[in-house]
Amino acid sequence: MRDVAAEAGVSPMTVSNALTGKRPVSEQTRQLVMETVERLGYQVNVAARSLRQGRTGVVGIAVPTLDSHYYSQLSHRLVRGFAQAGLATVVEETHASREGELAAFRDSRLNAYDGLVIAALGLTEREINALSREVPVVVLGEQELHQTVDHVSMPNVEGAESATRLLVERGCRRLAIVGSPPLDALATATLPEGAAFSLRAEGFRRVAQEAGASAVATHAGTTQEAGVRCAQQLLALPERPDGVFCVTDTLAFGVVRGLADHGVRVPEDVLVVGFDDVEDARYHVPSLSTVAPDHQAIVDHAVRLLTRRIAAPDAPPQDVTVSHTVVERESTRREQPVRAGAARHARAGAR
Repeated sequence: MRDVAAEAGVSPMTVSNALTGKRPVSEQTRQLVMETVERLGYQVNVAARSLRQGRTGVVGIAVPTLDSHYYSQLSHRLVRGFAQAGLATVVEETHASREGELAAFRDSRLNAYDGLVIAALGLTEREINALSREVPVVVLGEQELHQTVDHVSMPNVEGAESATRLLVERGCRRLAIVGSPPLDALATATLPEGAAFSLRAEGFRRVAQEAGASAVATHAGTTQEAGVRCAQQLLALPERPDGVFCVTDTLAFGVVRGLADHGVRVPEDVLVVGFDDVEDARYHVPSLSTVAPDHQAIVDHAVRLLTRRIAAPDAPPQDVTVSHTVVERESTRREQPVRAGAARHARAGAR
């Protein structure tokens, strides 16, 4: 760094600030430093920096799968958020298993990561508490952690209530939920996807009961193929639902496909709403109405809490639930029928 400073005619501190962004430098100075770095072939000695700081500058991100609309986009946002905080990331898949989640903690410890963000589905509260003593951690998801570790969650019940209320307001009275255990067994049912699906089912059930609507549930997994299978199950019912809430957008995409395969149109015949507001929801045909949790807030809180935990291991844990909105798109918008008189008037005007 001193060599770069001497060659560029600036101080070593200016070089450090230009490379790390810890303090602002002018764009002209930053460009000069970067050109000098490139010319001299300077590289940061990561091992030396780790010894000096007691940190590696690397955090782990552990999610159930990257083969998912939601988790792939969440991982991308987290990588970008930690990069802006000056931290590199390593992303791992846990396959939604206890063993995979334990491995993420083990890898974080063995590789001396500065911290770990994990969407935990298989670990118990006791296990998470014990493991958090070995590595700073922020947990994403719906575990009841009783404020023992830093935790960021989504408004699952409230979001599902909003989605179901949208279907009711659009005139639906025969409701179905895709991705839920039987509604009369929510208190005792467990799903491999964790508590989020059951919480969303609880929000759905509440609004359906308040509206006096009939309600059925179906579950076949988490993929688009599972959504197709669930659509087939719904179509086999004696009375077809007229409004479907899917606990994820991925399932909703499959449901729309499964309905279309049998000549059932969305939204003309059935309304469909999802949950997550993944990017594909805007571009799907029809575009998908969905619950949009505050994705940026999830990332901002995760980055803030983990960097805080790394800097202050004894800081009191925080439990944060982000807000949500409902984004209505084509899948819940039926065109109003045109009255006969208005139609004749329109045809006459066209002539």
